[in-house]
Amino acid sequence: MKIGFTGTMSVGKTTLVNALKDIPEFKDYKFATERSAYLSSLGIPLNHKTTLEGQTIFLAERVSELMHPQIITDRTILDVMAFTNKACKINYLDADEFEKYASRFLQQYDYIFYISPDGIGMENNGIRETNLEYRHQIDEEIRRLILKHSKSTCEWFTISGTTEERIKQIMELVKFEYLLA
Repeated sequence: MKIGFTGTMSVGKTTLVNALKDIPEFKDYKFATERSAYLSSLGIPLNHKTTLEGQTIFLAERVSELMHPQIITDRTILDVMAFTNKACKINYLDADEFEKYASRFLQQYDYIFYISPDGIGMENNGIRETNLEYRHQIDEEIRRLILKHSKSTCEWFTISGTTEERIKQIMELVKFEYLLA
């Protein structure tokens, strides 16, 4: 299966992916966490200052993850689309064309889990944007994109709670897949 987590910054996606590494059912999976620090070190602008070139690199990374038959990733193509749509250096026509192109890869996920920022404080990791209004805008955009693309893609679920509670929800939702494997 190909499992992706989507949500705005600082909602625990990377923490969740790292916790899933310890689950025996996922022992043969590849785990991918976003490489923003590395890409930033290359001079690629992030967050609202990103460029079309930068977002193309992020899209290429997400698409390359989908080439693995068993992947769990802390970002999805939806996230790339949302950050592209909210970038101040990308005009809306380019963002719209980018979204149309990127959306064709959404169907490759088996499951996408949305994580809401409600009740989760913002942590500064030195890379991510810490502006709460921008965080809210990205969250709204991700939710808009989920609604827009939900009929033509994989299964979507919202998960919440602690990392342990989220893992339990995930295991309950994907359990049927393991019975067939």
